[in-house]
Amino acid sequence: MTATTVSAPAPAAPATDARALTGKRKIAFASFVDENYLPGFLALLRSLALSNPGVCEDFVVLHDDLRPSSIARIRALHPRVDFRRVDAGHYDGYAKGDQDNYLVRKAYFILDVFRIRDYDTVITLDTDMVVLGSLAELLSLREGLAAVPQFFYGQHKLNSGLLVIQKEFLSDAFRAKIDKVGREGSYELDKHDQGILNAVLDGDFVRLDPKYNFVKRRLSGDLAVPEDTAILHFTGRHKPWQGGESGYLKAQERWREFEMSDAAFQSAFLSRGGTLHRDLLVHLGTPHVERTGDVDTARRVAHAHIGNGDYQSAVEIMERVHIPVEEAWPHEVYGHALMSVSRYDEARAQLLLASAAPNRAATAFARLAQISWVHGDDTAAQKYALQGLTVDPTHRASRVWHQRAGGLPAQQQGSADQQLAHVAFYMDRQGNAGDKLLPESVRLAFDADTGGRRWHSVHAHRLFDEAALERVNARRGLVIGGGGLFIPDTMPNGNSAWQWNVPDELLEGIEVPVAVYAVGFNAFDGQSYRAQRFRESLRALVEKSAFFGLRNHGSIEKVRAIIPAHLHDKVRFQPCPTTVTRQLVADWKDPAHREDTILLNAAYDRAGLRFGHDYGYFLGQMAQAVRDLGALAEVRIVAHSLDDEKLAFDLRREHGLSLPVVPMYDFGNDEIRDLYARTKLVIGMRGHAGMIPFGCGTPIISLISHPKMAYFLADIERPEWGVSVHDRHLAAVLVERSRDLLADHAKTVADVHGRQQELWRITQANAAELRTLFG
Repeated sequence: MTATTVSAPAPAAPATDARALTGKRKIAFASFVDENYLPGFLALLRSLALSNPGVCEDFVVLHDDLRPSSIARIRALHPRVDFRRVDAGHYDGYAKGDQDNYLVRKAYFILDVFRIRDYDTVITLDTDMVVLGSLAELLSLREGLAAVPQFFYGQHKLNSGLLVIQKEFLSDAFRAKIDKVGREGSYELDKHDQGILNAVLDGDFVRLDPKYNFVKRRLSGDLAVPEDTAILHFTGRHKPWQGGESGYLKAQERWREFEMSDAAFQSAFLSRGGTLHRDLLVHLGTPHVERTGDVDTARRVAHAHIGNGDYQSAVEIMERVHIPVEEAWPHEVYGHALMSVSRYDEARAQLLLASAAPNRAATAFARLAQISWVHGDDTAAQKYALQGLTVDPTHRASRVWHQRAGGLPAQQQGSADQQLAHVAFYMDRQGNAGDKLLPESVRLAFDADTGGRRWHSVHAHRLFDEAALERVNARRGLVIGGGGLFIPDTMPNGNSAWQWNVPDELLEGIEVPVAVYAVGFNAFDGQSYRAQRFRESLRALVEKSAFFGLRNHGSIEKVRAIIPAHLHDKVRFQPCPTTVTRQLVADWKDPAHREDTILLNAAYDRAGLRFGHDYGYFLGQMAQAVRDLGALAEVRIVAHSLDDEKLAFDLRREHGLSLPVVPMYDFGNDEIRDLYARTKLVIGMRGHAGMIPFGCGTPIISLISHPKMAYFLADIERPEWGVSVHDRHLAAVLVERSRDLLADHAKTVADVHGRQQELWRITQANAAELRTLFG
């Protein structure tokens, strides 16, 4: 496929534009809809959801003048509809066709799709289509303009009913070509939009399998629709909702499968097997619950809300139904929702009911253990976790809570007035390696002694109650950080809506100086907070803090956008202390010799938010990169957490590549630093798979699937050290940049050291202020 057009350079994105920073594709379906074709479009929407229940992209509805009632009917079927009026007068200057003819104007209106600028991929669907099979292949397309060739005219001309349009065609330059052909009339008479596109493209389009635009005319003589048909297109003037056409009975029967009431559609969707998209499940399941009171559907909708981080909505849907005592799973999900909004007593009651059923007991006991641990009751937490392990000895969550409740080291009893209290996420054994190292790194920025003599540990996820407040107020001060504490779902609570489980009134009760140190705004692209609760808690935190330092300028801008303007100046830059490890660790010595290795890390938490529809592409590109990088050094996978090992499994299963895995989740802090200091290059997706090696003086390339790494690279003025996991040439870019960094390794390491110096200067300046603050 050769490039038909090159779009003009886009204006620079704001520093906090997550999609621009991560490169994650934004995908939409699009159709032109009017009142005459509304029945067809409603059937199309139903067919899309029923045949692809795991897919829910935005749907752009182009229209000339839809009635409000029609808009309401469309909204009832899809949760993410974007209505846009066409520029009807724009086509008056087109040269061919009867502009007063309804069908001619309708044909031209679909060309308004090429005015869309806020999506990377747009898939157009005619309103006389129904979707019968998976569209996964179309969603994974990343280049060109794709269509099915016309049935009667050979491979040179496309059928415009189904188009997969990439962003280079959603441009002013390509739109100008369409208008030029339209006004000059240099296209086939009576072909309208299709004729214009064929004239502009001249055969230069990506050819799709006919199953993605299987035209009705191929079924003349009442032929059956082939089993592999993904999209059936009812071309011609006689539409199924208008009575259809003789000779196509079996095809029209397939269309009528999607002619149903909203209630029937909701029931049909809910009966689908496999994974249902959370947004569709909420949108279609909620009215079903309201209409029927069905407990199992309420449970599924609540679970979807929990997965989306909307815990209050999960509670509310469960409050609408009566749960029989013996229905364990709904009780367990309801309990999960309640504890996530800090209604702990009610959650306990629901979870105890759920624990009576053997198939839900282990999960229920694990959540009961979590609630007890949150409240500081380690004895009860161990008891519940052990009950969970008794039911299921392999239950991971029960084992984690049993170890966490029983494995906390006794705190050394230093003098309280010589200690700083430290709120942090203290990681479990076999937990995320970066989070394991972080509390010690923060403490090193204040004091060479990082143990209990000088520090009083406050776990961010435990409820900050009156007893905890009394202990903190007995110390010299309170340090909060570092890490991405501003994230809603790692350990949800209703008190703050971020990781520290602190009620406002107890935060207000802190009497010692408070320093927020190197914290990050860690929400993913597409992830949301309980906005009002988080906003209120964040404002209270900024007001209470004598020092409020965030670890990158992207987080600074995000937080400033949430708090009142008079507090903006309090929010300042404090780099993550892991990025200046060489300066913080006593007697640090740079390695005299490095191993001839490249360490590779990928992260799989919140994989849908990281990869979207592009994971298969990412994996294939990583396979190619690994093969090519092998010529430069030995490639090893470094797993910060157990889940990170998935990259090794998938490369072996899908691409036949076997790589050694370094289980960094089992390492101590010195081992983590030592390994990262001795390798030649780290290619990492996790934030601390970039920041820790950088701090140890090792060159890095970040696989960007989260804005925070782009923020960090911008702060050190090395954006070229990052590449999006969605990059169209990911493997080639990785190998090229790796080769460049390794070509003169000593020079690259010196550049890393130089970049550190500015971060260290800022850290030292802040440290001087903090010494004054804490005496």
